[in-house]
Amino acid sequence: MASEDSTINSLVERASEGDRRSVARLLTLVERGGVSAEIIAEATHPLAGKSHVIGITGAPGAGKSTLTASLARDLAESDHTPAVLAVDPSSPLTGGAILGDRVRMEEATEAGAFIRSMATRGHAGGLALAVPGMVRVFDAFGFNPVIIETVGVGQVEVDVASAADTVVVVVTSGWGDAVQANKAGLLEIADLFVVNKADRPGANDARRDLELMIDLSQVTGQAVRRPEIVMTTATEGKGLNELKEAVSEHHQFLIQEDQMPLRRSKRWKAEVRSRLEYLLSEFSKESIDNLEENQESSPSSVANDLAKNLLKKDELG
Repeated sequence: MASEDSTINSLVERASEGDRRSVARLLTLVERGGVSAEIIAEATHPLAGKSHVIGITGAPGAGKSTLTASLARDLAESDHTPAVLAVDPSSPLTGGAILGDRVRMEEATEAGAFIRSMATRGHAGGLALAVPGMVRVFDAFGFNPVIIETVGVGQVEVDVASAADTVVVVVTSGWGDAVQANKAGLLEIADLFVVNKADRPGANDARRDLELMIDLSQVTGQAVRRPEIVMTTATEGKGLNELKEAVSEHHQFLIQEDQMPLRRSKRWKAEVRSRLEYLLSEFSKESIDNLEENQESSPSSVANDLAKNLLKKDELG
């Protein structure tokens, strides 16, 4: 343990001096989870809290990677130090689309952006633990903004995108009806909408559908601030300036309206909840593995007894 602490402290020190290889090594350790990730969380927590975290999500094929790469490149070329965490659906063994993200983001890397891919499978505690920890590493060592690009609009991706200060939802023409969008939780998490591939037929229809959905959310009181809609064609660089301005305006809104502390508080509580659920899950697995089979007792009564032992309710009365 002492050797592990020493190694991580050395990595933290070098990362603080701008060594990107040390940052990459810390990210790898966080991604693997376990004791090392916990030590890094303790070391980086006091250093973090300064970066604007942007979540970009949307249906597969919406052009998120191209849009993210273009945004990161432009930010890097305008004296920012952006980092991108691309949450990838591919297997950690085969790589797959991870390579695709790397290729699409090569120009952003050359401009100075830090690009990191992570797979959605194989993480102790799941993405709810790995993503905040990796974002914290970027934040602690001066990367700003930090962009999380997710793989789609399922529940996992909604949870990941919700770890951001500003959530950008990317759609295209033919993106689906309002019912599907509401099921995916898009209205609840979106701070900005982007209609990408705006040069294609139906893009204006997609914008109109979004306007109607936003109008409805305003009536029902779901939205704190009306989400702006930006039209882009990422492959041609069209609309990127408007997107950067919209993201910046939302960031300023959070600061001016004192919404940032509230969002950070929710993110902090969500991570605490995820870590607690993970620990309880691990404890319960161990208890079940050591359980002597007794089918005379119902699963419900056995589970209740285990819960009482785990939480020590019997000692608290």
